[in-house]
Amino acid sequence: MACSTAFVGASLSPNPRKASSCISPKPFVSNLPFSSTSHSQTPLSLSSRRSPQSRRSFAVKAGEFPLVGNLAPDFEAEAVFDQEFIKVKLSDYIGKKYVILFFYPLDFTFVCPTEITAFSDRFAEFEKLNTEILGVSIDSVFSHLAWVQTDRKSGGLGDLKYPLVSDVTKSISKSYDVLIPDQGIALRGLFIIDKEGIIQHSTINNLAIGRSVDETMRTLQALQYVQDNPDEVCPAGWKPGEKSMKPDPKLSKEYFAAI
Repeated sequence: MACSTAFVGASLSPNPRKASSCISPKPFVSNLPFSSTSHSQTPLSLSSRRSPQSRRSFAVKAGEFPLVGNLAPDFEAEAVFDQEFIKVKLSDYIGKKYVILFFYPLDFTFVCPTEITAFSDRFAEFEKLNTEILGVSIDSVFSHLAWVQTDRKSGGLGDLKYPLVSDVTKSISKSYDVLIPDQGIALRGLFIIDKEGIIQHSTINNLAIGRSVDETMRTLQALQYVQDNPDEVCPAGWKPGEKSMKPDPKLSKEYFAAI
């Protein structure tokens, strides 16, 4: 599934918080609002070495597709948090926090509340990793608010630990290439964005398939580990405390010899 470009429109308080066919690729727009002189887009090799104190940015400037390795499309939009209407602006997090940005099809549906509440129930764990969570759908803030005010046992969400963003113009969904054009709703796209505003991970599920909070957490932990340890990489299924690997023909043998 191809991923694409652009940003829509919010500021946060410090503690807030079936597709029938594939989507046709769209030309990549390079003049994203996230871009600035303070955020280099110089291509980097994944095997490039730095001092142990430095952090790997992974800004590979991948070109047209995928979005992974490129600056995240910025947006500013209305959202619901703590049963109030707020503004969320993605670029406000640059230099401050990692962001888990996930899209879901519609409010008052079936798989969606299981995902949304699962992320909320684990929010404290993400917060310890200096990570904000943002949920996005094409519903209005009024629909979001009504759903939050509905009890979980009745199919609602109850209070959430993070904001639900309203993408009524569908521009955010389009910019992340998760919009199903003939249905006007988003696929279940999830993006991990680092503190430099670079998309480091993405997954896109079809409408009937829910996502895993555990795998999102594991991927985030692996990303943070390799950024803090630029001379190492994480093998399949890596979890904190497990052995990592040196991306070198000789040094990697230490890992393979131990498994």
